[in-house]
Amino acid sequence: MIGIAGPNLPHELLSAAGRNAGPLPFDPDRGTPQAARWLESKFMPWAFPVLEAWFDGDYDGLDAVLFSRADDTSQRLYYYLCELQARGIVRGPRPLIFDVAKIARPSSIEHTVAAVKRLADEWQVSAEALEQAIVAGNAARAPAAVQANTCLLYGTPPPDDRLHRVIGAQGFAAHGPTLEQSWLTQGPAMAEGTADPFAELGRHLHALDVGARSFADPAQRLCGIVRATEAKAVIVWRIEEDEGHVWGWPVERAALAQSGLPLLHLPRADWLARDGAVDAIARFLGGMT
Repeated sequence: MIGIAGPNLPHELLSAAGRNAGPLPFDPDRGTPQAARWLESKFMPWAFPVLEAWFDGDYDGLDAVLFSRADDTSQRLYYYLCELQARGIVRGPRPLIFDVAKIARPSSIEHTVAAVKRLADEWQVSAEALEQAIVAGNAARAPAAVQANTCLLYGTPPPDDRLHRVIGAQGFAAHGPTLEQSWLTQGPAMAEGTADPFAELGRHLHALDVGARSFADPAQRLCGIVRATEAKAVIVWRIEEDEGHVWGWPVERAALAQSGLPLLHLPRADWLARDGAVDAIARFLGGMT
């Protein structure tokens, strides 16, 4: 079985292989003394409990873990684990990397399709099996119903639903993925019945707009989510370590100002919400009810 750690991964391929163990479980609040010896502070915080769990043997039941080139922390953690295993410092499952490319050019699409085919060859996935997984994945992509009084939680995916619960307690429906949900994001439906399902999956993953290395227009993406959810308020929550997305904030801020929606901006936030974010959200939304 193969676990995942990162966005923009080939879920249909894992399912077709019959080896999809889902996102690596981890406790965001656990102490990480072993991981802290090896990881720099600017890693996204999820890397520390994941590496600590790896040291403690929590993932020994897995054959491998698939990391993503679309995310800097996921990619770097892959290389660190390869080196730690090569030096005999840590055991556990085999680290793998999905070499997705995101630049909007034909060579990047070809590179991503080749990455899909390499994994398919290694896992002995046939075109027929992948096509069946694509069809099943499309069937599971039921659009979420629009909820009344939605508050969009945007920015860094939080480690769990702790911020969602605060929003819910103020009478709003929280919309925005947790970290695990962001890793499971599959995007829109794929074409079925193509001559080459491997190429279809590669093209789809190249175009997917999740992950810090996406070349999607940040303002356009944010406005699309606001329209789709019919959000009544927006909370932009980004943690100190989230340097990949912060460059899109000026155009996002301008778009939100034009929308006229109530906005709470919480930059350089603490990943575990120990910095007053809970009270700030409660005051912000409480003043609207």
